[in-house]
Amino acid sequence: MKIIGITGGVGAGKSQILNYLKDNYQAKIIMADEVAHKVKEKGQSCYEPLINLLGKDVLDEAGEIDKKKMAARIFADKDLLLGVNQLIHPAVKAYIQNEIETEKEKGSVKFLFIEAALLIEDHYDEICDELWYIYAEESVRTKRLMESRGYSLLKVQQIMNGQLGDKEFRNNCQFVIDNSHELLNAFKQIDRKLGEYL
Repeated sequence: MKIIGITGGVGAGKSQILNYLKDNYQAKIIMADEVAHKVKEKGQSCYEPLINLLGKDVLDEAGEIDKKKMAARIFADKDLLLGVNQLIHPAVKAYIQNEIETEKEKGSVKFLFIEAALLIEDHYDEICDELWYIYAEESVRTKRLMESRGYSLLKVQQIMNGQLGDKEFRNNCQFVIDNSHELLNAFKQIDRKLGEYL
């Protein structure tokens, strides 16, 4: 089983790439964002530490951590945000490592893909065989985000400025998929690359 990390800037089209991988290869996809929500649930590793950090007023009626209440608290307080990230990021990585071990034991998939916005910053190269960078030209990404999510140009620029630049992505990833044009073009690049391992 090959473990591949997938990253790229906002609007690069990572979702379509992941859907293609899921539909066309014996692959398991793990989304770090989804895991981050999971580890906050009651009974999971971050639940109690987060309540200790944020207080019980972030809970909803069912006793689960309310996303909106939590977001309001942490975005108003940089220290709290830092504290939350220091709890969640290692927990997400540990959860993913467990999933990797489980899949290795099962032996039913050929590829395990991990999609994470902070793949490089959180050193996922330590648990992945290789990192892939989904690239798309900035003008293409901007157009996609304005059309699909209704973002203003200013909002798109703010998000992009908060992410790694093209050079950092290329320096840290072993394979680049250019998704600036037709999706079919990107799919062909994937097929060629994965064909080396099959």
